[in-house]
Amino acid sequence: MRLATYEHNGQTRFGALKDSGFVDLTAEFGSVRALLEGGDDAISRASAAVAATTETTPESEVRLLAPIPNPNKLLCLAGNYSEHIKEGGGEFHGKEKSTPRVFMKPPSTTIIGPGDAIELPRNAQKIDWECELAVVIGKNARFVDPANGLDYVAGYTIIIDVSERSLDVPDVREPRDGDKWFDWLNGKWFDTFAPTGPYLVIKDEIPDPQGLPIKLRVNGETKQDGNTGQMIFNVAELVAWASTLVTLEPGDIIATGTLSGVGAATGDFLNAGDNVEGEIEGIGILKNPVTNA
Repeated sequence: MRLATYEHNGQTRFGALKDSGFVDLTAEFGSVRALLEGGDDAISRASAAVAATTETTPESEVRLLAPIPNPNKLLCLAGNYSEHIKEGGGEFHGKEKSTPRVFMKPPSTTIIGPGDAIELPRNAQKIDWECELAVVIGKNARFVDPANGLDYVAGYTIIIDVSERSLDVPDVREPRDGDKWFDWLNGKWFDTFAPTGPYLVIKDEIPDPQGLPIKLRVNGETKQDGNTGQMIFNVAELVAWASTLVTLEPGDIIATGTLSGVGAATGDFLNAGDNVEGEIEGIGILKNPVTNA
């Protein structure tokens, strides 16, 4: 089952894709996040409702929004593909000698949907792309065993972790320990820097999240091309690790890190007028234009 949040006739709705249209599930379940909070029973009821109806809203008549516009948490992984670490000048010391690096983005202002514009902020200079598999949590998780990590996953979507690589700060700032790290982190936080979509694909359609081809294109040119099997820490391990840091809740999103091919490796960055496409097999294509804020 593929779920989407969308706008139709001026109203925000959510539903499941069936053929070339959406079965509206809003009246019974409220929202995607509310559906997930209902657990496996709610998902089963939604699936049955989709199978039982022929009434759909054509996809051509709706405007897709982010599948989960308002998650409580948007967690992201830094350095979860070894080749990405190497292209940035870092050294990979082996999985057994490292732990996942988790940071957060403010979800209410960074998350946008398919077709929404990535806005280049005034105090930014080098805006980069990072296509990633996004994991959507299906039930509360705390101190989860890695062997059971996938049990807490509801499904998957695509996210583009847009990043400012050279934050513009006042020249009068006196250097301090940690400035470089905070500038890197703050460069992740700009409005519109987390395009997400186009659908939330429930995990029964993706039994193995570690075998998905993943690509990113800018203006039709392929920049990133790899496979989620190249992750250092797999989805189950990431869910388990994140659950030791914070309670994961239904609808929370974990962006699992990006592969090699980012713009910083070649000095090629996004400009107004560009078009970005992130694609993951089994999920779809997420398309976003780039504009000045």
